[in-house]
Amino acid sequence: MAKVVTMGEIMLRLSTPGNQKYIQATQFDINYGGGEANVAVSLANYGHEAEFVTKVPANPIGECAIAALRKYGVETKNIAKGGDRLGIYFLETGASMRPSNVTYDRANSSIATATADDFDFDKIFEGADWFHFTGITPAVSDAAAELTELACKAAKAHGVTVSCDLNFRKKLWSSEKAQKVMSNLMQYVDVCIGNEEDADKVLGFKPENTDVTSGELNLAGYESIFKQMVAKFGFKYVISSLRVSKSASDNGWSACIYSSADDEFYHSREYRIHPIVDRVGGGDSFAGGTICGFVDGKNFKEALEFGVAASALKHTIPGDFNLVTREEVETLAGGDGSGRVQR
Repeated sequence: MAKVVTMGEIMLRLSTPGNQKYIQATQFDINYGGGEANVAVSLANYGHEAEFVTKVPANPIGECAIAALRKYGVETKNIAKGGDRLGIYFLETGASMRPSNVTYDRANSSIATATADDFDFDKIFEGADWFHFTGITPAVSDAAAELTELACKAAKAHGVTVSCDLNFRKKLWSSEKAQKVMSNLMQYVDVCIGNEEDADKVLGFKPENTDVTSGELNLAGYESIFKQMVAKFGFKYVISSLRVSKSASDNGWSACIYSSADDEFYHSREYRIHPIVDRVGGGDSFAGGTICGFVDGKNFKEALEFGVAASALKHTIPGDFNLVTREEVETLAGGDGSGRVQR
């Protein structure tokens, strides 16, 4: 099994029960999650050696976040402790034409104020095969952006494959700031993952004649910008999830990939996900599944199909983490989406 390191922020998630709006709620459901942490949980579930690197406060809430990772087999030995607080996000789950709504309370969290002195990256990347980060971590603070670059440099020095999920978050930073910071980080990235908004807001590439709200997807447009991204940044693979939002409860879900070595573009099978139980973490489960496919030794088409199937299943599970097994993913990727009771 491969050793995969991810680094980012894990947060306390407070969700309104069911589909309640914030103003209705008298209590919240508690989970823990965050982009890179979600990816680590997925990979641990598939049997890989997954390690998550972050900084959490030295208090019971920080320990609960660590325990949430350990529960699913994620290695936490290099998590630093200190700082003032764990970041929080509130989630109001939408339904039908009402979208979900995320509200952040994460300013000055422990990872936002972490420095290079908190981590020994040479030790962390010793024996590692893959490093994954997202565009959320550099958006948290300038210090976190600097830390991300240090981690990327260490990973490349150890010959580790680096992937990035662009993950633009307009509530954390502007497109202008994102492009300045992320364009610099792309020099370290082998596998670039995102969607049409990420490519546009983070790197300045927009597929023509595509409107996900109306269901219009122009695959030729994706292929064109993927090749442009490879030409500019030298990526080995460029990958995009393709979400067609019929409503908050009903989505079409697929993905596409471009392999620079093969000069080949591939579009996956499409799933209709209805009803959606929880779409938060859907992109992370896609990244985790696709990375699993690559480190398993699958070809790029098989890796993509594994990632899409894994993510389709995640949409049926409450919480940030994708808790499906490798066997469940392979069954769906193999064509069995019947949902029949397994006896």
